Amino acid sequence: MGKYKIAVLPGDGIGPDVTEQAVKVIHTLAEKYNHEFEMLEGVIGGCAIDKHGDPLPTQTVDLCKSCDSVLLGAVGGPKWDNLPGDKRPEAGLLGIRSKLGLYANLRPAIIYSALKDASPLKSEIIEDGIDIMVVRELTGGMYFGERGRVQTENMGEAAFDTEKYSVLEVERIVRLAFETASKRGKKLMSVDKANVLESSRLWREIVIQISKDYPEIELSHMYVDNAAMQLVRDPKQFDVIVTTNIFGDILSDEASMITGSIGMLPSASLGDGTFGLYEPIHGSAPDIAGQNKANPIATILSVAMMMRYSFGLTKEAEEIENAVVNVLEQGYRTGDIASSGTKVIGTCEMGNLIQSEIMDKKHRNI
Repeated sequence: MGKYKIAVLPGDGIGPDVTEQAVKVIHTLAEKYNHEFEMLEGVIGGCAIDKHGDPLPTQTVDLCKSCDSVLLGAVGGPKWDNLPGDKRPEAGLLGIRSKLGLYANLRPAIIYSALKDASPLKSEIIEDGIDIMVVRELTGGMYFGERGRVQTENMGEAAFDTEKYSVLEVERIVRLAFETASKRGKKLMSVDKANVLESSRLWREIVIQISKDYPEIELSHMYVDNAAMQLVRDPKQFDVIVTTNIFGDILSDEASMITGSIGMLPSASLGDGTFGLYEPIHGSAPDIAGQNKANPIATILSVAMMMRYSFGLTKEAEEIENAVVNVLEQGYRTGDIASSGTKVIGTCEMGNLIQSEIMDKKHRNI
C-alpha cells in the first residue's frame, strides 16, 4: 500500500473532460492495489484568468509544491487569444514548468498495431509498429531567452527572441536522455542545428563529452531539418531523441501525428528527484468541450507515466497501458481514431472500458 498526493489541474476546454476519466482510472488503481491517492484540484490557464486574473495563481503553485505529482488537462482557447503574451493561458503552462524546476519533457510516440490504419504513413514504413521517445529540454532556449522589440533605422519595427543555453542546462537534460536510452534500445539521437547556431555547437560539444560516460549507448547526431524529414521517411531508425526546447516542441508534435492522432500521446515533465507533471500533448479543443467527444487515452496514459516515473509503480503503469491496448484491439474508438468497422464511443465510455479492463471485469454495459 502506498500513499500519494496528486495536484489535479483540469484546465480549459476538454481538459476537465479527459481529466475526469484519468481520475477515475486512478481511483480504480487505488481500489485494486490498496493505494491511497489524495487528489487536490487547482486552476491554471484560462479558467485561472477568469477566476483570479492570473494564468498561474500563487495558490496553484503552492498546491503543486505540496504534492508528489501533478496531473494537468489542457490550457487555452480563443476566449483569451487577445490578451498580452504574459497574461495568456499558455504563460501559466510555461510558468508552472519553470517554478517547479521541470526541465525535461518525455514524450513517447507510439503506433499501436490496432491503430496502424490511422497513421498517415504507409504500412511498409510502419511495419509492426513504432515506439519513439522524444526527450525535450523544457526551461531554456528561445522560449525563456531575452526577447523584445526595437526600431531599426530603415526596416521599421523588429522583434527578437534569443536562443541561449548554459552548460548545466544541457548537461542535465542530456544525462537524462542517456539514462532513458539505457532502459530502452540503447540508441540516442541528438538533434541540433550546429551548422548554423552557436548554441547548437555548445549543445553538441556537451553531448559528445557526456557520451564518454555511456559507452554502451549508440550516439548519433542529426540537424533538425533532416530529423523532421526522417521522422516521416523512416521513423523506425529512431529510439530516443534528445533536443532543445523549440526543436523538441516541433518534432514531438510531428512524431505524435505520425501515430494517427494527437489524442493518443501522453507526456511527463520531470526535474531532479521523482516529482513530475503529467499531461496529454493535445490542446484544449474548446469546440468539442463538454460534448463527450474528446479522446481521454492520452491523459490516461499520462497517469501511467506518473505511476512509473514519480511513484515507481511499474506494475500499475503496465496495467493502464495493457488496458488501453486491449480496449483498442477490441475495436473501440473515440471519433478522432475511428475507422471503418470500429465501434465509436464517447469520452466517458472509453474511460469506463479502460477502468473495467484494469479491474478485470466484463464491460458489456458501457
